[in-house]
Amino acid sequence: MSSPLPGNIHLGALCKYLVISGLLLTFFYIVLFDTTHHHYQPSDLLETFKQKCSNIPLTINTSSTTPPPDHSPPPTNISHLVFGVIGSMNTWRHKRFYSQAWWRPNVTRGYVFLDRAPTTEFLPWSSSSPPFRVNENITMREIYPKLASPIQIRMVRTSLETFREGDEDVRWYVIADDDTVLMVDNLVEILKKYDHTKYYYIGTNSESLNSDFGLSFDMAFGGAAYVLSYPVAKMIASTLDSCIERYPGIGFSDLMMYTCLTDLGVAITHNKGFHQIDLRGDISGLLSAHPQTPFISLHHIDTIDPIFPRMNRPESINHLMKAAKVDQSRALQQTTCHHRATNWTLSVAWGYSAQIYEAILPRSFLRKPLETFRSWSGGRPPYLLNPRWRTNNPCEAPHVFFFHSVSKEPPTHQEGDHGVITTYVRASSRGLPSCSPSGNHSADRIDTIRVFSPAKLPLEAGRRECCDVVYAAGMNSTEVRYRACMNEEVTA
Repeated sequence: MSSPLPGNIHLGALCKYLVISGLLLTFFYIVLFDTTHHHYQPSDLLETFKQKCSNIPLTINTSSTTPPPDHSPPPTNISHLVFGVIGSMNTWRHKRFYSQAWWRPNVTRGYVFLDRAPTTEFLPWSSSSPPFRVNENITMREIYPKLASPIQIRMVRTSLETFREGDEDVRWYVIADDDTVLMVDNLVEILKKYDHTKYYYIGTNSESLNSDFGLSFDMAFGGAAYVLSYPVAKMIASTLDSCIERYPGIGFSDLMMYTCLTDLGVAITHNKGFHQIDLRGDISGLLSAHPQTPFISLHHIDTIDPIFPRMNRPESINHLMKAAKVDQSRALQQTTCHHRATNWTLSVAWGYSAQIYEAILPRSFLRKPLETFRSWSGGRPPYLLNPRWRTNNPCEAPHVFFFHSVSKEPPTHQEGDHGVITTYVRASSRGLPSCSPSGNHSADRIDTIRVFSPAKLPLEAGRRECCDVVYAAGMNSTEVRYRACMNEEVTA
């Protein structure tokens, strides 16, 4: 790199200066002298300057220049999302608790769309819920008598009406039902990976094989929530009504959205963190073996048992959110470790449950959800997943503990960050003999499990955290301490 001349004048700049000076000298030479009597022509003088300057590289002194401004957009954050929640005044009395569990007043943006104006019971409208809007009346439209399900058309048009609210600086529109609970921070982290200027339609299948087969394996089920990038939402806002006129016989809102987007050439981007929950009964087995992806949504809360024992449904959801508010990224994430002295395997779904198995079991086995739930609509096979059958084998049946409380550790000397302690308490007696014939390694005595996790632990793509078990014989509690996995560590 060439050094700048005194006064920060570069060689290229000097060359330009010499060329201009040469032009002036040539001008005076022509005026003052009769060039016709000399062999030296003015063009020779200019050519000399050109030849000299052509050998001098034009350089830029990077040490004295300011780098160009970065015009790339900032990373996606919560302010770039707008939520469209589909509600009904007939059910808002008890379903409003689900939206209130994740809605953040003055932080999240969006609306709950109702089929009619709120009654005086709900006025003034609570700020702990999304602000309400009333869906447009479509009864006077010419297509109305031909609609297979006017209610479903009202629901699918919520995406259009959410867009028409005209919010500024929107990158993503999230459409959900009023009985859907969302993990907003996790959703933001997922959406950061995608280019919001492209055409994206993000969601998931149903857990019910019958539902997928009857509708589509490539459809985002609406109860689990789905996400539209701004270009897709804008396109749907201008084409949805004409699509409804083409397909008045479609009786499901999410199938209508899928059909319209397919006609426009937009395909689904699957994400397993959304959960339609087309299941019935106790889904603890499913939640305790969450797929290896951030937990984003939970739907159909009213058709399943409360997810925590001895709580009603709203209490259960609020209890889950206690842990999620401390560390949403770890919510439901499954971590397994072993205690060789007792031949125990511990599996923790962070912020939800912990399980002790009286045998050394591999992670590949425990990632299959235990079939505590029932089929949504029958049929065999009933699920779009591979569950483990429930068993009375004492070596494969777990002792089950549920999340009880969360607190923070004092900051460590090395990192200065507060660790997190989650506590899990036994749900009930397992009611089975010990896996060991002698009973020496029974976990019946354990009533509490405490899990210590660091506040910050970057994970490699596709890797889980690992953990160690701390237990002394005769104790009625045990500890699990999270740590980074060692290279090529196998947890079995």
